[in-house]
Amino acid sequence: MKGKNEDATTASKYAYDTWLADAARRVGQIQAVTHVLKATHPDARGSSMHFKPSTLTAHAEVGTHVLGDDYAEDVVGNAAALDVFKFLKIEVEGRRLLDWIQAGDPDLALALSKEPDTAQSWMQAFGELVRSETQPVSHETAKQLYWCTGEEPADNGDYQLLQPLFSSSLAHAVHADIQEARFGEANKEARQAHRERKASDTDYRDYRGLVARKLGGTKPQNISQLNSERGGINYLLASLPPHWKAQKQARSLLGGESAIDRFTYFGPVRSLVRHLAQFLLSDPPPNAETREKRECIEQAIGQELPVFAATIRASHEAGWTRDERCHLPQYEKLWLDPDRTELPIRDGHEEEDQKFIDDYYLADWPSELANRFGAWLTARLVEAGLKTAGDSEFHHFARQAIVDAQWPVPMQLRAGGRT
Repeated sequence: MKGKNEDATTASKYAYDTWLADAARRVGQIQAVTHVLKATHPDARGSSMHFKPSTLTAHAEVGTHVLGDDYAEDVVGNAAALDVFKFLKIEVEGRRLLDWIQAGDPDLALALSKEPDTAQSWMQAFGELVRSETQPVSHETAKQLYWCTGEEPADNGDYQLLQPLFSSSLAHAVHADIQEARFGEANKEARQAHRERKASDTDYRDYRGLVARKLGGTKPQNISQLNSERGGINYLLASLPPHWKAQKQARSLLGGESAIDRFTYFGPVRSLVRHLAQFLLSDPPPNAETREKRECIEQAIGQELPVFAATIRASHEAGWTRDERCHLPQYEKLWLDPDRTELPIRDGHEEEDQKFIDDYYLADWPSELANRFGAWLTARLVEAGLKTAGDSEFHHFARQAIVDAQWPVPMQLRAGGRT
């Protein structure tokens, strides 16, 4: 009897009028937006905003305005109320229920309820999913810029607070385009034709040097609905300036046994390693401040890896590792000369060149490189006098390695395996 009563109670919750009344009440817990504040910081408590891209200023630069009327709306708020948004996204005759509601469609109002007052109340409640705050609110964890608009810099009243917001609608469009380029069948066939130097009727698109920024950790829905649909993945395109000392740095690799050894003398790396060693040797207290400072230095070292690789690639033509004077280990060749995979296979070197291509797409090399980085940094700290650097430190340092690998090779490395 208890089971039957529970089933009856559950069924009654989803009765037509009961569910709609509850949905009309809960819709106020969520908000349709295009720009999400929590993408800047998950603890931000300010305002997210909704702007129709077609109403924004048409700047020459790429921005949300380029989406026009074809854009995806995001939703923020209580994740438990997202079923209401899914209901409002149901399409009828090519338009969402939300669009019919905003247009005040009388047929939809009648379908919601035969009681005019109830139908009007629900139409109004659902329509307020898209709403703007009369006075937007910022937050201390948001990105903020105080811009002087007056003549007196010392006068606080002469400043306007600017708060850049993350355009989730634009990020979603970019993500969809990159995913199509990576996994779409048409581009897959064009990529294969490009590798095999065969004619193709389809344009070949490739995004190189991508970095995936994960928002929301294990709970991407806490950022927004679209972020959850993307699994928290938000792509960052490569934007690296030229490195004018690249030619000298790159030439020295021929005849060397490891590029990572040369990495020691690249840019600020040597001073960063020295700074890290001095900090650890000072025996700082085991607290959050120490951990944050240590990780900051370690990440700064790891972030120099893709810059180092970019300088090497910029100064050499594809295939430079085919030179008989190149004695780098295979995983470093794959890292520093990825465009070699696009070159025709040489007569007399078929096995060697095919193995290079196979090894690249097998994608074991990024983990090998991460482990090599971890071993290198551990050795540098031991040389500096740190006695406690061992296996645990090695694995920790390996996790700091950032390898700007091209798809389909993973972007972020973890010691001992792939991600």
